[in-house]
Amino acid sequence: MRVAFAGPRAGRNHSRFIAALVAMATVIGLAGVVGGAGQADARIGGTSVGREQFYVNGCGMPAVKVRAWKRPGNYKTVILLDGMRAQYDYSGWEINTNVQEMVRSGVNVVEPIGGPASFYTDWDAPSNFNSQPYRYMWNCVITRSLVSALDARGYRVGASRKYAIAGLSMGGNASLVIAAQNRHNFDRAASLSGYDFLSAPGMHTALRLAMFDVDPKPWNIDAMWGPPWGIRWFQNDPMLNINRMHGMKVFIGSGNGLFGKYNALPNVFDDLFKGSTLELLAFTQAKAFEAAAFVQGLPVMTYYAAGTHAWGYWQDMLWNAKNRGFFR
Repeated sequence: MRVAFAGPRAGRNHSRFIAALVAMATVIGLAGVVGGAGQADARIGGTSVGREQFYVNGCGMPAVKVRAWKRPGNYKTVILLDGMRAQYDYSGWEINTNVQEMVRSGVNVVEPIGGPASFYTDWDAPSNFNSQPYRYMWNCVITRSLVSALDARGYRVGASRKYAIAGLSMGGNASLVIAAQNRHNFDRAASLSGYDFLSAPGMHTALRLAMFDVDPKPWNIDAMWGPPWGIRWFQNDPMLNINRMHGMKVFIGSGNGLFGKYNALPNVFDDLFKGSTLELLAFTQAKAFEAAAFVQGLPVMTYYAAGTHAWGYWQDMLWNAKNRGFFR
């Protein structure tokens, strides 16, 4: 799926684990804007919809590119996080979906770009396996640099004056934790095929295998939050942050691993041996999170449907959330 007014047409950005995760599928388990940033396409299609591109401070990483869509009078701004194979030219959301069109019906859309295999978190150290020259500091970028830049550009809108955040796969569980731990800036979060029970048995190994297959490969997961018994694995587990989500709107979406309307030739083989098993894992984790949220008295908006780990389904999930009032 592609956006009518989105110029780039890069290849699909699949955020997927390798097929070796079949054995894991049973788991229920610094602030400021960089100077001189440019703005483009003040008006699109003769409407008052504005699209801009700018850069924000990378908190020790290179400056982070951001593309955003805004319209006067909109009632909410959502920050969209990408998946495991995030690119450095455009967000997979822009390349593969039409969700930027939400700007025409009330919701400003913001897409930070880059960070493959980052889990949008601050890493303990650079990944030494692939000689990463700096350590990831994505939590700092999103919660400090990006929010400050958006505030300065008038994206803090609506009655609550807070942002929404949503992501798919690795960006899904990151969205939940970022929002839960930064309630002064966020009041709703959505996880689409995310991994919402990261401290579950086997997840550390599953993610290690996945990150071995992401360019520039291989990534060392121990450089992220340390060994599986390290405290940061628990601090970044959405399941263990439910107690901090009360008063937030939370949306959990997942396919069930079965083929649906977006599964067709020539991708059937890939969808079957990667997309299906990966989405089944996301589905079991989503259900576990939903059950834990119910026990703790946290209302959760859910969306489950036939489908695999693929962009068409994530587009549908986000539109479903919007159409049901998630951003209101």
